Amino acid sequence: MSGNIPKGTRLFIGIDGGGTSCRARIEDDEGRYLGAGMAGAAATRLGIDSSIAALTRASLAAAEDAGLPAEALAEMHAGVGLAGIGRKGALEELMRRPHPFRTVVYANDAVIACLGAHGGRDGGIVIAGTGSVGLAVANGGVLRVGGYGFPISDEGSGAAIGLRAIRTALRAHDGRIGPTPLARELMARFNDDAFAVVAWSERATATDFASFAPLVLRHADAGDESARRIVASAAQQIGVLVRRLLEFGAPRVSLLGGLAEPLSAWLESDIGAHLSPPEQDAVAGALLLARRRAAFPQSPEEWSAIFETA
Repeated sequence: MSGNIPKGTRLFIGIDGGGTSCRARIEDDEGRYLGAGMAGAAATRLGIDSSIAALTRASLAAAEDAGLPAEALAEMHAGVGLAGIGRKGALEELMRRPHPFRTVVYANDAVIACLGAHGGRDGGIVIAGTGSVGLAVANGGVLRVGGYGFPISDEGSGAAIGLRAIRTALRAHDGRIGPTPLARELMARFNDDAFAVVAWSERATATDFASFAPLVLRHADAGDESARRIVASAAQQIGVLVRRLLEFGAPRVSLLGGLAEPLSAWLESDIGAHLSPPEQDAVAGALLLARRRAAFPQSPEEWSAIFETA
């Protein structure tokens, strides 16, 4: 232990492993911040080995920031939220792998985001980032909407926006629609070679497609009609998720993720009226989960099964 942390202090680490980055934060039993760290994407679609490697790197970086040795992870109670943990077999494979912590509970990243946004109380969240998903905890029940992964789901997400932009650029390149500033800039990035776009798309991940979302938003703000249609459609899809959570009984809904702020301006006014800012972030939700796991020591399989597909 660090000389600044008394021996015997219980330590908790919360980890938010998303499709773009992985964040970890360490607190003591009194909720005092000790350190934080980051690593690359940890979504299970990239492979369980990659997920574990990313969350381990983020945890080690947090320990270093806290002035703790790497072996201190073995004394920490961990709550880990991972994007895509509901994928078939993902949780089972995670549970079979060794981990560096004293205890660990795995959950869907939307679960920890909802716990953090509402301090563990009833509420809902819609995440609009690389992917998208809606989740609500209300009246003793849990509802998940969407978030089944790109490209079959994740409507309104950065990846979906990027995919529509690429399709628009290819249609403009063929002359099926008129040229637009968005289409010209996108095709210029591929040297105006449609088959270079095809080759890129065959290897591209959701994160790669989502990297075009800021470009689309910029052109939408500048008045490009094709970009405006793409962004308006994305906002409409996010609105559908919010409405479903309200129907379920969520007393409040928070919009989260990298696209939350830019898309909020495109939402219908009745949707915006039901949104409230999150109280805390997803890592805080993961820490809350870690504390609950330490206080009620069921088996890790029982704990993680509760939150796997929620």
